[in-house]
Amino acid sequence: MKQKTLCIPLLMLALLIFGFGTVSAETLQLLTWSGYASKALVDKFEAETGITVKVTNSNNEEMIAKLRATRGAGFDLAQPSQDRVQSVQEKYKIYQPIDMSKVDTDQIIPAMLEAVKKNTTVGGKAHAVPFCWGTSGLVVNKKLAPRARDYSDLMNAFYNGRIAYRLKRPTLIGLAFAMGENPFAKYSDPKAYRALMERVGQAMIDAKPFVKLYWTNGDALLEAMRSGEVHVAMAWDGGGWKLFNENSNIDFVAPVSGALGWIDTFAIPAKAKNVEAAYKWINFVLRPQNAAAFTNSQKYGTASRGSLEYLDPSVRDNFVRCFPPIHINNIKWYPPVPAKLEAIEGKILDKVKAAR
Repeated sequence: MKQKTLCIPLLMLALLIFGFGTVSAETLQLLTWSGYASKALVDKFEAETGITVKVTNSNNEEMIAKLRATRGAGFDLAQPSQDRVQSVQEKYKIYQPIDMSKVDTDQIIPAMLEAVKKNTTVGGKAHAVPFCWGTSGLVVNKKLAPRARDYSDLMNAFYNGRIAYRLKRPTLIGLAFAMGENPFAKYSDPKAYRALMERVGQAMIDAKPFVKLYWTNGDALLEAMRSGEVHVAMAWDGGGWKLFNENSNIDFVAPVSGALGWIDTFAIPAKAKNVEAAYKWINFVLRPQNAAAFTNSQKYGTASRGSLEYLDPSVRDNFVRCFPPIHINNIKWYPPVPAKLEAIEGKILDKVKAAR
């Protein structure tokens, strides 16, 4: 009996030394936004692949800082916004080109894939794949403002005292599109861009008496919409959908000139150790059923083709109602912003704020 008990620890020691029966140590180091890698999806991926996922929550600025500090090491996959890839890659070389042959592109919405490829191309090669998206446009009380359809209604005297928007660059961009201009096409010409922004700023100053509030707090805006103080606002789709669930008269409206869209992506750091696992995660998460699970939880749309049919009915209704194909194809996706332009926009917005 004594001899038998001695053999067990010796056998265990042998297993540890020679590695028999040990679990694979393969790991995916994921640098992402909070909520983008739920426990349910991580557990499902680990069970399916045997790869352990280590999640580090971050944001655009932190992702850039972490990867700059290590020259693209420490993580196998990151999720920067698509307008924060190209310029960062040109300066710091922290990402590697995407091998599209390893991406199941058939399950990605073509318009979003092309937008991200275009806006993340450096040296002739794309450096990201689209994951999820959202937009800003109009949130409208359709009972009290039934004809509000474009950003120009933010300057419409008909809604005097019932208008709200932020004094931020999306408002400038949206109003420029509503004026029939394409501000993104002028990014390469600071002089032309400044002239356009001055026109937009002057229009905002002229219509300033019609504005109820320049909102800075999303909850305060939602409350102003609920109370009827505000009839037309520029805000995010998610806010409009939240109000719609409470009052079907209030909803998000994709502007006629196009909602403004952001896309968060998948990008592989330059010195990723487990590139194959990164591609497996990309293809796994963009699988329609898995993408739908993400959308049901976070309420953001994804670039996954076919995920709509797997959404919860109430969530699916938001996308069907507000984003039929004609509006999806009309979304103005933010391209990378040249540094000089933000200074131009800042001065215009300061002038609007100071005007009486």
